[in-house]
Amino acid sequence: MQVRTSLPTNKEPCVLALGNFDGVHLGHRRLLEHGLGQAARGGVGLSVIIFEPHPLKVLFPEREIKLLSTTAEQLLYLKTIGVQTVYHLPFTREVANTSPEQFVEKMLLPLGVTHVVVGFNYSFGAQGRGNPELLQALGKKHGFGVSVLQAQTIGGKVISSSSIRKALLLGDIVLASSLLGRPPCLRGKVVHGEERGRQLGYPTANILTAEDYLIPKRGVYAVWATLDGKRVSGMMNIGMKPTFHDLYTTTAEVHFFNFNGDLYGREIMVHIVERLRDERKFEGISELLTQLKTDRVKAESAVRHILQ
Repeated sequence: MQVRTSLPTNKEPCVLALGNFDGVHLGHRRLLEHGLGQAARGGVGLSVIIFEPHPLKVLFPEREIKLLSTTAEQLLYLKTIGVQTVYHLPFTREVANTSPEQFVEKMLLPLGVTHVVVGFNYSFGAQGRGNPELLQALGKKHGFGVSVLQAQTIGGKVISSSSIRKALLLGDIVLASSLLGRPPCLRGKVVHGEERGRQLGYPTANILTAEDYLIPKRGVYAVWATLDGKRVSGMMNIGMKPTFHDLYTTTAEVHFFNFNGDLYGREIMVHIVERLRDERKFEGISELLTQLKTDRVKAESAVRHILQ
């Protein structure tokens, strides 16, 4: 997969999928699979445009927007699906103020698009004035086709990035996984913490995530990660360490089972399988250690089928 940071100087015929693709969830994948079908019929590749920062951050700077995936994760998922080219472009106020017609003429036509695939609620151009119907009209004018996919649902629930964010903030890993089509992940760099876990016999990897990355509801989770080429199970605590602190910033720390390597400074991706319990304050170290043993048994059981 090619990743380009600017538009091409020469038109290269392609099918283009448009959307924000935060999380590259099941709805996104169905849209991309439709695009792959169109591309195969036309004998061309499938391209995608992703903007950074997320357009909502530029359009609504006063809002706190938490994202499901980093750019690196998006690129990984898009490559796995079969996208040929990703145009990774900056989203600026100038881009935001571009009219729908200019957006098509300046952003899409230089790509040589033969067909464009969007979701039913896709908007583009200044103040979101462009909609799928206008895109179809502009497609007729400029000679490219447009497919509009309707809302994708599973179990009666509409698949969307916002519904997945809501599920994660409620700690509903089952729902989030079904909408994503895979377990949700937490990605970040392993940094030094208080090292209290090591003293208790449960050394943890403290994960520093990107500032705008969505952190699931506080609690204890069964997880796994690929470390040194091997899948390793573990349990993750997301919380404020109430047993040791009256007030502490929310942190994510993972105790991996049967792993002794040095992870400091490394970027890791933790796959979240199940929420085991709420975070709670314990009366002392003994009570905490008893609970951690129970958590480990549950976590190993939850992840066992993945490691087989």
